[in-house]
Amino acid sequence: LTLEECVAHLTARPAARLRLPDRGRIREGYRADLVLFDPETVAAGSTFEAPRTLPTGIPHVLIDGRSVIEDGRRTDVLAGRAIRRA
Repeated sequence: LTLEECVAHLTARPAARLRLPDRGRIREGYRADLVLFDPETVAAGSTFEAPRTLPTGIPHVLIDGRSVIEDGRRTDVLAGRAIRRA
């Protein structure tokens, strides 16, 4: 997969399959769930011994437009909510 195909496979396609009309794409009026990552350095940081270690190469994460990771560090912001089917 190309990087673009991989991102679509992990975002827009699941949102469409789950019928989540305001997710999976970057558009006005959509939920701003964004992950800024460096494809050259992104890697899982967690192991079985240290499962809460943050990944590397992901400096910023926004959930519902609120920054939960800034400069690779957690913020105190608790954003988002569980999505339940009707």
